[in-house]
Amino acid sequence: MQPVLLIHPGEVTKMKTIIHDLGKEWNTQLLAVADRVICADGRYAPCQGCFRCWTKHPATCELGDVLKESCRVLGRSDELTLITRNLYGGYSPEVKTVLDRSIGISTPFSTYRGGQMHHTLRYGKRKSLRVIAYGEISEAEKETLQQMAERNAINMGYREHSVLFCANAEEAGRRA
Repeated sequence: MQPVLLIHPGEVTKMKTIIHDLGKEWNTQLLAVADRVICADGRYAPCQGCFRCWTKHPATCELGDVLKESCRVLGRSDELTLITRNLYGGYSPEVKTVLDRSIGISTPFSTYRGGQMHHTLRYGKRKSLRVIAYGEISEAEKETLQQMAERNAINMGYREHSVLFCANAEEAGRRA
């Protein structure tokens, strides 16, 4: 096995990335407030679970589509915003697919953070994870989504997180 190359935390840029499921027509508007925009439109292959992004090609997905470099983009983003349709208190399948394809932002090794076992971060700590959920959302779903965002922030190395609930996709896009 080749050694895992860790990127020094100083190499994390002030880049802001948005992953959204609003449709490609929102890309231009979202690029006005972010450096990178990934439209989760359901056209990407799901993670195959091969773990080559951890072992063989660190931070590079084996699948050769647009998400091949998503680990590096997310790993170097100081701020990440997820705009997602609520699905039972979770992310939409399209947004979840993009996140699943980005597990290479960590390494296969483990460490303790906050008294809990987590994978070692490949890119170090970053500033903030922001989740904007839209659609009909019950109180129980809000609680579930807030807990998921908190756990994702810890796992992905974000120092802070927030969750915003919006009535519809239009409002969610404007709040980015």
